[in-house]
Amino acid sequence: MTKSWRQIFIILLFRIDWRVLLLFSSLLTIVTVMVQIPRLPYPLSELIFVPPIVESAIYNNTSRATSRNSHFASHNQLAVAQIVPVNLSASAKQNQSVPEVGEIKQLSSRSRKKNRTTTHRRRGRRHRKNVEPFDEITTPPSPPSYANMSKEVLRQIWSLTPHEGLVHARKEIENAPLVQDDPDLYAPLFHNVSSFKRSYEMMELILKVYIYKEGKRPIFHQPHLQGIYSSEGWFMKLMEENREFVTMDPEKAHLFYLPYSVRQLQWALYVPNSHNIRPLSIFLRNHVNMLAAKYPFWNRSHGSDHFLVACHDWGPYTLNAHKELRRNTIKALCNADVSEKIFIEGKDVSLPETTIKNPTRPLRNLGGKRVSQRPILAFFAGNMHGRVRPKLLKYWGDKDGDLRIYGPLPKRVSQKMSYPDHMKSSKYCICPMGYEVNSPRIVEAIYYECVPVIIADNFALPFSEVLNWSAFSVIVAEKDIPRLKKILLEIPLKRYLVMQTNVKMLQKHFHWHFRPIRYDLFHMILHSIWLSRLNQVQVHESAQ
Repeated sequence: MTKSWRQIFIILLFRIDWRVLLLFSSLLTIVTVMVQIPRLPYPLSELIFVPPIVESAIYNNTSRATSRNSHFASHNQLAVAQIVPVNLSASAKQNQSVPEVGEIKQLSSRSRKKNRTTTHRRRGRRHRKNVEPFDEITTPPSPPSYANMSKEVLRQIWSLTPHEGLVHARKEIENAPLVQDDPDLYAPLFHNVSSFKRSYEMMELILKVYIYKEGKRPIFHQPHLQGIYSSEGWFMKLMEENREFVTMDPEKAHLFYLPYSVRQLQWALYVPNSHNIRPLSIFLRNHVNMLAAKYPFWNRSHGSDHFLVACHDWGPYTLNAHKELRRNTIKALCNADVSEKIFIEGKDVSLPETTIKNPTRPLRNLGGKRVSQRPILAFFAGNMHGRVRPKLLKYWGDKDGDLRIYGPLPKRVSQKMSYPDHMKSSKYCICPMGYEVNSPRIVEAIYYECVPVIIADNFALPFSEVLNWSAFSVIVAEKDIPRLKKILLEIPLKRYLVMQTNVKMLQKHFHWHFRPIRYDLFHMILHSIWLSRLNQVQVHESAQ
């Protein structure tokens, strides 16, 4: 008797092992999801049961694929960032455990399954130690503005000469459209959020940077990513890895980057206890003279379209042996002291000083306590050097319970409450200058959601050309240190709450990311350098 096709299908279905069907179904699901993976806003393991090794390979392949298009590299990186798994809290990890390799097949007994899961968790912890760190991004900023532009418009803009591109950007900024309710920008932080956004968009669209390849390690091309001077290293690392702004054709460049580290320069050339940094300055002079002899770009502008990034306290003083390097270049300096006539406000860039203790986790231990859990009015602890800190300790050290002012934090105090916990439990964090005007405590206060109180006359504040520091900080003159408590108590509670909220909204602009995102610290520094270059065009045209 001839069997129907339905009977044949049923017989085959029962003869095929159920494990084969499960494996085939899982593979089909994986292939289907891989096609859509750039648009997934959550880890792949939350959608289907996938072994961690397979999941890691999928993410790595996606990351490589998104870096192929040079013009849209930043947009593609954001797409990858949307699927990076976020570190879960302890409770979330218990509720969202992911089956390991072979775990689906081990269904025979509860005890065997429990033992195997425990073994794989141990292996997972060992495996994660060797994985390159990634940023915890839950809501990445929107893609670049040029992502929606037509190819014809982009082709016209990218065909402009460097000078024509700068003039075009200058005009676009002057006629910037009004910005209302931008999800990526908090307007109270800025002098003019509309101008800033338009300038930033023009930077994304137009800016090209040429990086000189000359120079040997470790002074050149070897970033130092740890400690209080790490800002120069992080910028160097991210700039040299960048594919959106960097160009290999110097004729298309709007800016030229001198990729050296003053920290590495100190370690390589400074003789300890010699108190002589002139050899460092002579080394940089000879390097710039070599570039000027080899290429036409320095002599063409006398260095005015070149820039350097230096966070070490000696950064400004290592430039003294070369007049054009000292006067003409755009200098991004942590030691932004306007009284010494090396840093020129309006031309140079004040570089934020960030203390990075663990380069693999630059955003570790961020955040602070709510206002109701901040009983300390103001806090400071640190070494007693410079002219301001001894004066601060003289007036307020161990003299007032509301103001916790110390030298180095005493052991008896730190055993009860650590330095970060003090900042997280204080309404205001005192940020006095040390030997130089800059202090890493300003960024630390922002990280811990503590309103910074800055005591440093002649200090050009970071990004002050776009950020309104009065909206989220208190500036106290050095002569007013005896009145410090009175000044802080006179600030109304409503005003303090606004400032503290603004500090929280400001944090994103001072974060380092292994894969830079829009408006983070790397882009804010680059934007300030870009803005300085634009101001040169404006001054030049008005002179004509």
